[in-house]
Amino acid sequence: MSEYVDWPNGHDEPVGLTVLLPGRNYPATMPLLTFAGRAAVQHGWHVRAVSWDAPDLDTEATVEWVGTQLAEAVGDFEGRVLVIGKSLGTCGAAYAAARDYEAIWLTPLLHLPQVVQAMSDNTNRQMLIGGTDDPAWNPDAARSTGGTITQIDDADHGMFTDDAVRSAEIHVEVTREISRWLGNT
Repeated sequence: MSEYVDWPNGHDEPVGLTVLLPGRNYPATMPLLTFAGRAAVQHGWHVRAVSWDAPDLDTEATVEWVGTQLAEAVGDFEGRVLVIGKSLGTCGAAYAAARDYEAIWLTPLLHLPQVVQAMSDNTNRQMLIGGTDDPAWNPDAARSTGGTITQIDDADHGMFTDDAVRSAEIHVEVTREISRWLGNT
């Protein structure tokens, strides 16, 4: 079962609901999701962070499970929804596409054809962010989705390199791109 934490935002009339979907071992308290969520708050969104203990399932069952977690996090909210998913959280792409949710996919699992197809099926705005040293990143598959692409040279699946300063710079760069994308709505 997943748990949800609603972030304080100070907005009387938020733009909509942002749902942060974590990775298997990458909670919403880690840098990519934290900064992406803070950028969403800055741009007027209400943020709901999901935490989970993901089961080890085959790909089809994982896609279904993550979709169920996303559905439960959105609940009966009626309005604009933005999904920000990291790694395993990007398996929520099918659910997001079926409901025409906007999405930001951080280190998406582009080695899974189901995820790429779901992102390609989404007619709403999407952003995909990955690193060239991430085995799950595939630039051709990313381009095939029609989303806005940000590719970071030498970044791994966590958006890190062997250089701590460069890793911090990467997180600033990614946050800047997310903020820019959010500002273009």
